[in-house]
This record gives sequence, structure tokens and C-alpha cells, in this order.
Amino acid sequence: MNRRRLLWVMVACVSVVGLLFIGVYPTQTYFAQRSSLHTAQHQLDVLDNENGQLTQRVAELNTDAEIERLARRDYGLVRPGEEAYAILPSPPPPLQIPQVWPFTGLAQKLDPH
Repeated sequence: MNRRRLLWVMVACVSVVGLLFIGVYPTQTYFAQRSSLHTAQHQLDVLDNENGQLTQRVAELNTDAEIERLARRDYGLVRPGEEAYAILPSPPPPLQIPQVWPFTGLAQKLDPH
């Protein structure tokens, strides 16, 4: 009687392991593939959006008005008869050096005036 009981326990254990292998592994694979598909779809949507924006930018860059605007802004180009002016940035503030040792005398050496 003990052998039969042990045999049934073994059959039950093997059956449970088999069901877990058949049921759990494909389910995990399904969810992993579904997640991967969702990620890939999101990346595709982002790339489609960027492609649309780039296509629109190409169309803008092919117009005379945009070319002129960029030439004026980036290269300072002007039409004949016009004058271009450039405003230079202000000079950096003077360097403040403390009047304590090891900086003693350094301010006089750095100041060109």
C-alpha cells in the first residue's frame, strides 16, 4: 500500500511540474513579447512623429523666405544697399583677487594698467 501511495504522490508531483511548465512558461513568454511589442510600438510612434517634424522642416527650408531668414541670422548677410551691424558682448568683469598671502602682489602683475 505504501508503494501505491508513493507512486500517486510522484505522479501528482510530475503532473504539477508539467502543468506549471506548460502553463507558466508560455504565459511569461506571452507577457514578455507583449511588453516588447508595446515598447517597439511606442518607439515607432516617436520616430513617426519625428519624421513628420523633419519633413515639415525640410519643406520650410526649401522656401526663399526661410533661406533669407537663416542667411541674415546665422551669417550676417544683407541685401545690396543694406548695412549690417553687430553688437559685441560686454567685456568680462575684472578678476577679483584677495589681498592676502599667497595672492599678495598678484593683482598688480595681472592688471595691465
